[in-house]
Amino acid sequence: MRDQVIAGFRSRFDAAPAFVVRSPGRVNLIGDHTDYNDGFVLPAAIERATWIACAPRLDRRVAVHSAERGLAEFELDDLQPTSEWSDYVAGTLVELDIDLEHGFTAYLATEIAVGGALSSSAALEMGIARAAYELAGTPWDPVAAALAGQRAENDFVGMPCGIMDQLIVATAQEGAASLIDCRSLEATPASIPDEVTVVVLDTGTRRRLVDSGYEDRRVACERVAAALGVPALRDATLDMVMEANLDEVDRRRAIHVVRENAATQETAAALDAGDAVGAGRHMNTSHTSLRDDYEVSSPALDAMAEIARHRKGCLGARMTGAGFAGCAVALVATDRVDQFVSETAELYRAATGNQPTLYPTAPSAGVGLV
Repeated sequence: MRDQVIAGFRSRFDAAPAFVVRSPGRVNLIGDHTDYNDGFVLPAAIERATWIACAPRLDRRVAVHSAERGLAEFELDDLQPTSEWSDYVAGTLVELDIDLEHGFTAYLATEIAVGGALSSSAALEMGIARAAYELAGTPWDPVAAALAGQRAENDFVGMPCGIMDQLIVATAQEGAASLIDCRSLEATPASIPDEVTVVVLDTGTRRRLVDSGYEDRRVACERVAAALGVPALRDATLDMVMEANLDEVDRRRAIHVVRENAATQETAAALDAGDAVGAGRHMNTSHTSLRDDYEVSSPALDAMAEIARHRKGCLGARMTGAGFAGCAVALVATDRVDQFVSETAELYRAATGNQPTLYPTAPSAGVGLV
């Protein structure tokens, strides 16, 4: 892919790029819809990534050509939302607290399925952020960049996401997942035992979070936190939720968040202790909660998780990310991965008629120059 974006840059702009950025997608092992509740998440960066070849310009213009979506151009002094893919680029540039004296030219291509719950948007945002820091000659600040990317989605794109995606893409360590405290932004590496492998299970279905029920879930959580008198649901206990006078749907939303926060920390501890079976058990329970209490799963995600769980070598499987469509994730015994992938794909295809894509991934390093 590095050679591909360099060749694409040369072909499109008749020049050589100054540098190339690799910005990975991510898969979340457990801890979904907890990040905007100041809770805990356990994601890992994946091997598939967005690649950006870049060079500075002498004027204030930005020209970004996507191999998948075409050319977008705008002025640094007039960055406005357009409801196009380039809003993720422009919004990040608006929110970054760095001084770009000149514009730039970029060519990008991605290996990450857009709308597949692997955070293609955060990969693009953090890739652009890393390029902008390089162009400005400013020391890389991954946490500041992640916060800028979140603001870009919240305020420029209109997607009220939490901090998980941008933070893991910016800070991931190769070979480990990260237990992220979404209040303090502290990230603690969580090792994955050698005898198990993370497998991404793409259902072949897609969604747009801006158009989904994502914002409704976030508003419900804020409503419950206010009713309980706590800053966020991270501070609530199950007893508080069960004893309060709440709307029953709101109560179920809060039950998921409170239990998921505890399960996420327990899963990280289990992985560090080499207890992959215990980690997988938490993943299974999490999917049930996301399906029944938070109601963000889908028939395709449910089918994939159910089929995966019943294959030999699978320790746990669940939907990953915000839900509604996209990908699930499984922990699988390493010596069973090939058989697991072929059997799960065949059975899922027969059950749903969808064309899945299943692949193992090792925990990858975060965004960087390559």
